[in-house]
Amino acid sequence: MLNGIQHFTDKKDVLIDQLKSKYADLYDAVLPIPYLRDMLYSVEGIFVEGGIEYLEPTNSKGGRTRWRPLKSYQNILNDVKVKSVRRFVEGEPGYGKSMLTLKFAYDWCNESEASPLQNVDILILLRLRQLGGVPSIYTAIKQLLLPKDTTLTEGDIKDILSNSSSVVFMLDGFDELPVKGSDSKSDIINIITKKMFNQFETILTTRSSCLPKEYPPQTIRLRLTGFDNRSRKEYILKAVAGGDKEAADHIRRRLKDNAVLAGVCQVPLFFVMFAHMSHENKHLQRFASVTRFFRHMVSCFHSHMKNKMRDENVTYYDINELDHQKLDKVAFEGLMAKRQQIVWKKVELLNRLGQEFYDQYVRIGILVEENVLHISDKPFTEHIRCETEVRFYHKIFCEWYAAHYLVEILSSENITFNKGFDFFGVDKPYWDSNPIEDKHSQGVNKDNDLGEIDPFDVQYLYRFSCGLSSTAGKQIIESLQKNKEHEKYTLLCILELEGDVRKVIQIVKQLCSTPTEIKAGDTILLQESCIELLKIASQHEVKFQQHFLCTLRSVKLIYFFSHYSKYFNYLQYKSL
Repeated sequence: MLNGIQHFTDKKDVLIDQLKSKYADLYDAVLPIPYLRDMLYSVEGIFVEGGIEYLEPTNSKGGRTRWRPLKSYQNILNDVKVKSVRRFVEGEPGYGKSMLTLKFAYDWCNESEASPLQNVDILILLRLRQLGGVPSIYTAIKQLLLPKDTTLTEGDIKDILSNSSSVVFMLDGFDELPVKGSDSKSDIINIITKKMFNQFETILTTRSSCLPKEYPPQTIRLRLTGFDNRSRKEYILKAVAGGDKEAADHIRRRLKDNAVLAGVCQVPLFFVMFAHMSHENKHLQRFASVTRFFRHMVSCFHSHMKNKMRDENVTYYDINELDHQKLDKVAFEGLMAKRQQIVWKKVELLNRLGQEFYDQYVRIGILVEENVLHISDKPFTEHIRCETEVRFYHKIFCEWYAAHYLVEILSSENITFNKGFDFFGVDKPYWDSNPIEDKHSQGVNKDNDLGEIDPFDVQYLYRFSCGLSSTAGKQIIESLQKNKEHEKYTLLCILELEGDVRKVIQIVKQLCSTPTEIKAGDTILLQESCIELLKIASQHEVKFQQHFLCTLRSVKLIYFFSHYSKYFNYLQYKSL
């Protein structure tokens, strides 16, 4: 009996040690900017807390729920207000969901005294995008988290988890899970729905627009709201300037000079890249739009690689930097797919892009290779195999390249909208050109339904399109304005338009002439865009002819209205 207990304890210790070794490999290799591969950071060295909110449950039927602030990321696990064994942490692309899970992993591995994970026996952190139809949680743990030469079997892992008193699951990226839905054969789905390990705490990260179809009613929803001024100041001083206050002040001045980025730099991904680029380049230019900033950022990816390859023939680098139409099409198809599949098998992507182009974009860091588990049911094949799949460094990069393809579509003389066609799905999409006869193409034909895509789910696709082409931008904005559910997102697109200021003002006037409501439940980014729109309106004395209702939760918004209210004859706002 004693020997059996000791044997179990020994195996449990082996599992814990191997998990900690794997997590250390992950949290000690954070890459803020992919093309600067010599700048690897530990998550502890760069992690900065952004805003976190939780959805306050209501006790009454039909009662109103509200998002309330949470003090710290640690409160996700120990605050009585969010006590539950199932929690969803939501956030838009670039808001730091994966970074948060790495910080939790660091805390557990190092037994941080302030962490609620200090006394947790086992932490299981899985990146769901790596599960290619793998139904077993034990298979996933063994294949993805443990070394190849581990002596532990799947049976051992099952036995250890089943007999441990304290286990926490962190499932990162439900929106990237290859197989979504209510597949009863999947342990991941069963864990989410409490049909499996119902006694263990589970944290699931995902985009707000991609929640599981089924989950327990006691599930607590939280969301990341991004960086405020305090977070940005802390990150610059901690991760970029290395404690040098003068250098940190210089970067903050650069951000202040780029006023158009003030709102978007609430998105940690954008801010981190801007901060590091400002530190590397003391003469970083000003940007008039997010599109311009992203274009410059992508050019930095290519320039850095060309500088490293000065002794090689870099002619093809220039060609592939400018001619990326094949990648544009691949990216667009992925975003428009029904389940938004933006991960591709390496062999298939190689065939479409070509070896030279593919190698360059992987080398630069825009495309990233990753090993993914697959279960094969075919006879005479290995049951479990590891395949190399390819994704963009971040979904926003996918939207950048897809935007080029969308601009090409909307700017083409051969493709026009039928009368009454709503680009976002009020009517069934129909293109006036012949469908593209390509087995890979899903993007432009009369059977493709863009109406299933939430504009805010691919907001950067449309924002970048507006910034790349005023022709495409005008069509996108007009289409958004036809649908009341989507009209508010024109705020994000208008700020990207370049060219004739009179056209921009005309669009602002048109938007301000109809009732528009910005609520506290809307994203911070949308509320910031509202402020930018109102600034344009005030600067050009645009009168609001009907109610423009803003439900406020920000002192910044209230301050703005108190100083510009003379321009808003019918403006209504109320503070929560």
